[in-house]
Amino acid sequence: MAATPLLSVQNVKANYGPVEALRGVSLDVFPGEIVALIGANGAGKSTLLMTICGDPRASAGRVVYDGTDITNRPLHEMVRLGIAQSPEGRRIFPRMTVFENLQMGAFAGDPANFEADVERVFRLFPRLAERREQRAGTMSGGEQQMLAIGRALMSRPRLLLLDEPSLGLAPLLVAQIFATIKEINRGEGVTVLLVEQNAYHALRLAHRGYVLVNGSIRMSGPGAELLANPDIQKAYLAGGHH
Repeated sequence: MAATPLLSVQNVKANYGPVEALRGVSLDVFPGEIVALIGANGAGKSTLLMTICGDPRASAGRVVYDGTDITNRPLHEMVRLGIAQSPEGRRIFPRMTVFENLQMGAFAGDPANFEADVERVFRLFPRLAERREQRAGTMSGGEQQMLAIGRALMSRPRLLLLDEPSLGLAPLLVAQIFATIKEINRGEGVTVLLVEQNAYHALRLAHRGYVLVNGSIRMSGPGAELLANPDIQKAYLAGGHH
């Protein structure tokens, strides 16, 4: 493993008005890793991902990407640096076709790579190739999630931030999405920071994981180790393997 993290979150705090949502969070993501961030609803997982992207702004601490302090960089600059985000709730353009959504994802990329990038997304998500000319808003939740991830990949990121990719999906689709995330990481060499409520799937997939409780990191370690931890099982896996 490389000694230098690709992404380093250093003692970051963030507020929503008077509420302190993040209380000095530190975590590292090394090149080639999948790192999972798990925690209960309202623990601050999505807030952390959004703070990395500058909204809300960190009130303290630093976010460093590939040696560059990006704490207060605008999102479009981060995309050019090689960071892409697939936000919670998918946030695709519902009136646009699948193809048009992918075009939107490629705005910061090299036009010479466009066709190859579309083909790459269609290879990872064959369903999207079938739906190429369909309006995104008319697709199923699972297909929209595939499109959100595919759109993020169009900028050829080195670091992919995934926020709750399994939210609201049927178990079969959840397994499919996670298999594709693994392929994006292993086959494509993309580093992944995964925020996920489905702790079982996330920790099975991840090289390492962090547990966020009330805006603070409470535990971290290899994914398999956290998965086997009785406290984690009790708190996040009590309902069985979702």
